[in-house]
Amino acid sequence: MSMPSIETLLVVVVLAPLVGAVLNGLFSRFLKHSTVSLLGVGAPVVAFAAALLAVIQWLPLRASLPDASVTVMLFKWIEAGPIVIDASLYLDPLSAVMILVVTGIGSLIHLYSVGYMHDDSSYARYFSHLNLFTFSMLLLVLGRSLLLLFVGWEGVGLCSYLLIGFWFTDMDKAIAGKKAFIVNRIGDFGFLLALFFLLFHLNGTLDVPSLRQAVADPTSVFNTDTAMVTLVTLLLFVGATGKSAQIPLYVWLPDAMAGPTPVSALIHAATMVTAGVYMIARLNFLFVLAPVSMAVIASVGAVTAIFAASIGLVQNDIKKVLAYSTVSQLGYMILGVGVGAFGAGVFHLMTHAFFKACLFLGAGSVIHAMAGEQDIRKMGGLAKKMPFTRWTFLISTMAIAGVPFLSGFFSKDEILFKTLTYHHVSGVVPEWLSVVWFALALGAALMTAMYMFRLYFLTFSGEQRDHHAHPHESPATMTIPLVVLAIGAALAGYLGLPDPSLNVWEHLLAPVFGAAEESILATGSHALELGLMGVSTVVALTGIGLAWWLYRGAGQQVPARIAASMSGLHRLLSNKYYVDEIYDTLVIRPLKAYAHFLWKWIDVGLIDGIMVNGPARLLSAVGGAGRRLATGDVQGYAAALVVGLAVIVFLFL
Repeated sequence: MSMPSIETLLVVVVLAPLVGAVLNGLFSRFLKHSTVSLLGVGAPVVAFAAALLAVIQWLPLRASLPDASVTVMLFKWIEAGPIVIDASLYLDPLSAVMILVVTGIGSLIHLYSVGYMHDDSSYARYFSHLNLFTFSMLLLVLGRSLLLLFVGWEGVGLCSYLLIGFWFTDMDKAIAGKKAFIVNRIGDFGFLLALFFLLFHLNGTLDVPSLRQAVADPTSVFNTDTAMVTLVTLLLFVGATGKSAQIPLYVWLPDAMAGPTPVSALIHAATMVTAGVYMIARLNFLFVLAPVSMAVIASVGAVTAIFAASIGLVQNDIKKVLAYSTVSQLGYMILGVGVGAFGAGVFHLMTHAFFKACLFLGAGSVIHAMAGEQDIRKMGGLAKKMPFTRWTFLISTMAIAGVPFLSGFFSKDEILFKTLTYHHVSGVVPEWLSVVWFALALGAALMTAMYMFRLYFLTFSGEQRDHHAHPHESPATMTIPLVVLAIGAALAGYLGLPDPSLNVWEHLLAPVFGAAEESILATGSHALELGLMGVSTVVALTGIGLAWWLYRGAGQQVPARIAASMSGLHRLLSNKYYVDEIYDTLVIRPLKAYAHFLWKWIDVGLIDGIMVNGPARLLSAVGGAGRRLATGDVQGYAAALVVGLAVIVFLFL
């Protein structure tokens, strides 16, 4: 039996999760619990198997033709005058990496969910939404057209609303889902405006290869109108700040912790939050034409990285610590693509998917064992009682902290090195900015090591502080994914070793990013990179040492005394810089007041009062007056007739 073609396999990759979503969504009342599990987990597993087979078949093409790609034309989508847009799937090195990450890690999260959500009353609805989320993300990364990418983009936004607010009977969780939906719509508006500009300048197509060809033409508007390209790329970045949770649109992501923990892992690790990074990497050839936009992107990424890391230092909810960690690590990815190190940004995206998924699922295992408790101050002593969770959590904590020879060490170091040494050939952006970005990223790395090992020590070390709970190791459906993800967190970084001759990652993605990186001047040497690896190692070990001294060596009284002596700063960080309160004062309340004015005075007063209810009341009054004349009294009718005739005669005479 011959192997299915790449085209067939790509269709299976996309449709398998959609079929799972439809079956569990429409026929849940007829399905057994085990059938729901089989469909829910089987759909992403089938998608992963198909993705793996498609990539295996594609690799020989890649070996013989470096820029080899595969297009699957599904159907003619839009034909309106000059606008012709097909629904087509597109496999190239970047989308190949993304479909393996999304389906592989997504499959593990689905398997974990079988144990975590086993007793939930809406089990089938959960898997239906989770499968739909996976389908949307796959459509996003495989779409050849920016419009098909945008459909997937909106799909993950919708599914995030459904999954974050999954337990919608709890008002706080419902509000968190609504917040994610609304904040993402703000970013999506910028993305949509950019698509309109591109549609106009591309003569009716949004095909990515066509856009690449247009950019390659030195006489095209993309090379002659810098202001237009800068505007379009900044609008695209507005969309990225929503999906990839950058300042100022990051506020939805910490509240996304209201959803089930596997949802947090799926959203924060391999899918939705990486969409903005992927989009910038996909359109790398366009962004390098706008050095000002790239400087803005890098600046926002660096500030977001250290901003979120500082908040993570004082959070006590185990999932909130990981949420702000995600915002910070996304800042690293955005910084990477902002300085022109597109491969490094996507490399950190891939390694982060492993260790952050493992950390979130490990947190879910702890919460499951602690009967729903999420406050790390009430934990402790779990190492002996939950060995699988403890060791996998520790490996991933070391990886995100940048401990040498684990995945995060390689990907984070590459971003730091290229941040310092990459400069746009235009010379528009001053080189001293690179030093500022590097310093901010290094500060974020120190804080990351501190808050992550604070989290580990308070959760697993010492003695158990809450004796009401009786923690135990989670079932195999939850621990097996943890082990697989921990192995990935340990080893995935070896795809991108700092030696150019051994860097498989850079060689694989060279056809996607090679042309764009010609616009970037690389001034660093291999010796400098090795030196910076030493610096980042010292920074990571310093952060770990400080966390150990504060939360293991010196006892709890020292952190308490530090917090008391710096009460203003501690309060500022604990309240997350009061950003939500500022938004509430400057945006939400004025909008509510304006909406109330529109409702009361324009809708009810003007439209309903004068244009709808006013005429109705007038007709009712006239009808009421006429009704009073219809008394049924014959003598009264005769008298009225005589009076009427008299009036008519008088008027004529």
